[in-house]
Amino acid sequence: MSTQSLAAVKAHFSQVIDEVYGTHERVTVTKNGSPVAVILAVDDYESLMETLEILSDPSAVAQIRQAESQMDDGEVYDEAQVRATLAARRP
Repeated sequence: MSTQSLAAVKAHFSQVIDEVYGTHERVTVTKNGSPVAVILAVDDYESLMETLEILSDPSAVAQIRQAESQMDDGEVYDEAQVRATLAARRP
């Protein structure tokens, strides 16, 4: 993540947007030396929003923790097992 002053961002806005879009790096914008905003690519913003939505769902968090516990206990499946399970579910 880079930090740029508001004046610098205003002077090179199109270039900043192209860099954010192309590299997925965030830009922190400062005003009078203090951070006031962040510029990030739409895909990254949407990903953050999706993550927040999942983490705000207690049921989803419980399922994630259960899966992590199962992995820690060695309950894992290789690719062939996953493919066979998915194939069995197809009509």
